[in-house]
Amino acid sequence: MPAGKAEHSARASAESHGQADPTDHGPGRPDGGGRVRVAAVLRISAPIETDRLTLRPFAAGDLDDLYAYLSSADVVQYMYWQARDREQTGEALQTRIGQDRLDDEHDYLALAVVQRETGRVAGEVILKWVSREHRQGEVGFAFNPDHHGRGYAAEAATAMLGLAFGVLGLHRVVGRCDPRNLASARVLERLGMRLEAHFVHNEIFKGEWGDELYYALLEDEWASRRDRPDGLGGWRR
Repeated sequence: MPAGKAEHSARASAESHGQADPTDHGPGRPDGGGRVRVAAVLRISAPIETDRLTLRPFAAGDLDDLYAYLSSADVVQYMYWQARDREQTGEALQTRIGQDRLDDEHDYLALAVVQRETGRVAGEVILKWVSREHRQGEVGFAFNPDHHGRGYAAEAATAMLGLAFGVLGLHRVVGRCDPRNLASARVLERLGMRLEAHFVHNEIFKGEWGDELYYALLEDEWASRRDRPDGLGGWRR
């Protein structure tokens, strides 16, 4: 169930504990000119706990679990790349291990989503810092097919939206997916995102013209939700 087509573009797509460390200034805090600024750096200093899941940076011991879904034809069906072999998965893991913080725009934060009952990695969620000036971001996710249909993607992505709006101070977050990827589209809708566009034949994808759906959520829409994580270790109710 990937939301997104790119490896780490979000175009692939409970009570919270854990720590996100915003450095320099806090989310949505005005600067001296009255303009709203975003946090200078976002670090994950401790795992983020949701009802059933633990979100944490990737580690070297995650190779087997990562390979289990990166090697799946179902998972990569709507992504730019093909199913990975074990060596390629090892390279992808090293990339993810290095994506444990957001220092500046265009960076990716990649977190392993661990099923707490088993301690195994069920999938991943991604937050891309698209623009500092315009306070834009993008969210994405990919999960092992063995864990589809359990609501894990929405649960984990909701926590990432808490970081995006509550810690990084973003104004708008988008999610993208192939229109044929109905499962990912449903997750984005469950997150409260609205469908903003359906681009027709906007690129050649795996040898044929492909379409793309754009979903988005604004900070005031996020703020209006009664049940939402603030990204700092708690839920607002």
